[in-house]
Amino acid sequence: QVVLVESGGGSAQAGGSMRLSCAASGRTFSPYDMAWFRQVPDREREFVATIKWGGGRIEYAASVVGRFTVSRDNSKNTMHLQMNSLKPEDAAVYYCAAAYSSTSSVRTQQEQYDYWGQGTQVTVSS
Repeated sequence: QVVLVESGGGSAQAGGSMRLSCAASGRTFSPYDMAWFRQVPDREREFVATIKWGGGRIEYAASVVGRFTVSRDNSKNTMHLQMNSLKPEDAAVYYCAAAYSSTSSVRTQQEQYDYWGQGTQVTVSS
């Protein structure tokens, strides 16, 4: 299995930037896709971004296109989410997710991921 640990959350002002990281450990020698999701209280966890093992296929939620950038470094088993032009509606707990690569399709549904981090809080003040 894969163990995921997020870091980099905190507080920022609207219009500011923040970079989240996700470190993977465990059975990381097999290819695995990674993703970011976020959740606010009383709402469903929502997809933010995903990146395939090779980094060649990336997809973003419409709400973050042009503002967020996902990347990964397989040599370090890490994934990052660079968040720019933050908005108050970006405030949430951000979760890192992973699933062993078994399809060429991008996966945007939380049910498609088997491993999750504990989450990191992002607060954006207006």
